[in-house]
Amino acid sequence: MAEGREQFTSRWGLIIAALGMAVGTGNVWRFPRIYAANEGGAFLIPWLFFLFAWSIPLLMLEIGMGKKSRMGLVGAFGKLVGRRSSWMGGFVALVTTLITFYYSVVMGWCLRYFFAALSGDLSRFTDAGASQQAFESFATNGWAVFFHFFAIGIAVWVIHRGVVKGIERANRILLPTLALLLLVAAVRALTLPGAEKGLQFMFHIEWSRLADYRLWLEGLTQSAWSTGAGWGLLLTYAVYTREREDIVRNSLMIGLGNNSMSLLAALAVLPTVFAYFYSTLPPDVAYQRAFDVATFSGPASTGLTFVWIPILFSKFPFGQFFSAIFFLALTAAALSSLIAMVELITRILIDLGMTRSRAIIAVFSVVFLGGLPSALSLNFFANQDWAWGLGLMVSGGLFAVAAIRFGLNRVRTELINLPGNELNVGPWFNGVLGILVPMEFLVMLTWWIVQSFGFAEAWWNPFSTFSLGTCLFQWALAVILMLSLNNWMANRTLGKGQVNPLSQGGIQ
Repeated sequence: MAEGREQFTSRWGLIIAALGMAVGTGNVWRFPRIYAANEGGAFLIPWLFFLFAWSIPLLMLEIGMGKKSRMGLVGAFGKLVGRRSSWMGGFVALVTTLITFYYSVVMGWCLRYFFAALSGDLSRFTDAGASQQAFESFATNGWAVFFHFFAIGIAVWVIHRGVVKGIERANRILLPTLALLLLVAAVRALTLPGAEKGLQFMFHIEWSRLADYRLWLEGLTQSAWSTGAGWGLLLTYAVYTREREDIVRNSLMIGLGNNSMSLLAALAVLPTVFAYFYSTLPPDVAYQRAFDVATFSGPASTGLTFVWIPILFSKFPFGQFFSAIFFLALTAAALSSLIAMVELITRILIDLGMTRSRAIIAVFSVVFLGGLPSALSLNFFANQDWAWGLGLMVSGGLFAVAAIRFGLNRVRTELINLPGNELNVGPWFNGVLGILVPMEFLVMLTWWIVQSFGFAEAWWNPFSTFSLGTCLFQWALAVILMLSLNNWMANRTLGKGQVNPLSQGGIQ
């Protein structure tokens, strides 16, 4: 490890940075729509269950792997699991990198809408047709490229300043700002006439819904996406932890903090939707219209956020002000997650032998160029979001494989239950990580494959925007590439012929 001895200044420095990583557009953009699509309160039960049955165990594993290895994804898998497993870390890293390409584009959209709200430009979006047309026009021209460039530039500048002056300091500003902005937006939403209809929708539990297996699969998917578990982002931050860190307690705080922010975002959005329609339509029509809008996906899943939020805020007093607050919060959420993604790629390049300054230049260039197709084509953006967002399922599965190969008892005793912990996990944790998480992965993957036959008429077509074929084709290319680079990556990160002292029982 040529560089990277810098550490977070305190436990709270790590927790705030990790929460910044976890709390992103998935909380503010995706969660309210998924929550509404699953008809409110019943969704909370599987969502919370899988926080403890999938996300938090994987967060613990990631922190333990990063802290023990003091290396990024490729080096951590190679050092702990075995040289021949370096490709697994490479696959996880590649998935997150490809997500970074279009995630930077999304942050660019957030920036554009924030500036538009400040200037009053959003006031021209007076109906759904005009708003959707305006979004599609912006998202496929040179302005989208400019804001994509601007977004990745900000993230790279933060990373260039280092762990303490860059990552930690930025998140100490971004996370409290995001929480405050969402709180202001939620309070404002809850004081609107008719907001109580939104609350009833959100927290009324239809117990019969719990018999629907799709509700549980949606809860698992949202938890996996939202917390960042299995992305490798928290593993990367754990490289910079101090020697004594309470891994169990920190993981619990990160997971629960992330879910709290998701609920706060939903409180800012869904009561606003219901308040608007209940104030303008008869009650028997208002509910269905509000439900349709709350679950409206729109182009590339941007419907609720970028099409309807400007309309809804414009219909209430101080609409411009609250639109600006919402899109500033969304920008802060996007930036805090984008910073973590950029650091993940940078850390791997450092492990492969680059200096931090050269790695940062390379990351900026690659992410900007890699994001151009998504900045110019919503179809390409949607395809990449489909292929690599779902690819995170495989990433989570590979972490479970890594734990099994390293040894479940060793994971618990050597990576997680460390001196300084106030909380430890018992032998039951072996079953969670070694049986429950792999089963969840297999069930989720099987369900998605079965469902995929109905998503596209030509499900086998690798060039279709939404198909099973496009995912399998792109995943196969990624696996082949990483397998072909395995020995080179292992030699660069671990040294030629070096035996991994930590991978006893691992595959050499």
